[in-house]
Amino acid sequence: MSWFAEVWKEFQIAFLENERYMAYLKGFGMTLEVSFFAVLLGVILGIVLAIAKYMAANHKGCRPLGWIANLYITIIRGTPVYVQMLIIYYIILTSREIPAIVSGVLCFGINSSAYVAEIIRAGIEAVDRGQMEAGRSLGLSEMQTMRSIIMPQAVRNILPALGNEFIVLIKETAIIGGIAVLDVTKAAMNVGANMYNYLPPLLIAAAMYLIVVIILTELLSMFERRMAKSDRR
Repeated sequence: MSWFAEVWKEFQIAFLENERYMAYLKGFGMTLEVSFFAVLLGVILGIVLAIAKYMAANHKGCRPLGWIANLYITIIRGTPVYVQMLIIYYIILTSREIPAIVSGVLCFGINSSAYVAEIIRAGIEAVDRGQMEAGRSLGLSEMQTMRSIIMPQAVRNILPALGNEFIVLIKETAIIGGIAVLDVTKAAMNVGANMYNYLPPLLIAAAMYLIVVIILTELLSMFERRMAKSDRR
């Protein structure tokens, strides 16, 4: 019992003493902020890449776009995100006037875009090819058909996968402390340094990640069930 009491005391010190819980909450707010804007950037870039690959597959004159998109995706998916973050922070965005969070958002957004592009491409290819022909027969251009007919149907197919990408991204941002962004992991490390004991703070940070991931996973499952019900109607 004394061992449990000692462990409980360590967790109290790690979370409550000197209002340290505020550091965790502030850090987790930073984690969610970076994740949100990174996913937003990733979706925008992913749509551009997916459309470039679609156009390249259907028009010979657009094949160079497809080569560029494939090269981009291969490089981004084939290199560690931590290395990408260091390159962006220390080499590309070297100005001290640019906040480190901008480097983080760019890094994770660019990294996410390579995966989102493949998700969107699969969603576009899942739409019946007759939909494009139907749009063109109504007098719409190819881009108008893509925007008004193909993409709305593709989005419906890819939303669950995009939700999973957001969940994965939240966990990946745990490395952003490497460029001096005070996220929840970095906050836990700072608390551990003050306590000379890293285990309780890191377990608290892990629990915060786990709780949010469980909540988001359940919300995503509920969304998928509602979509399945609407498809059966």
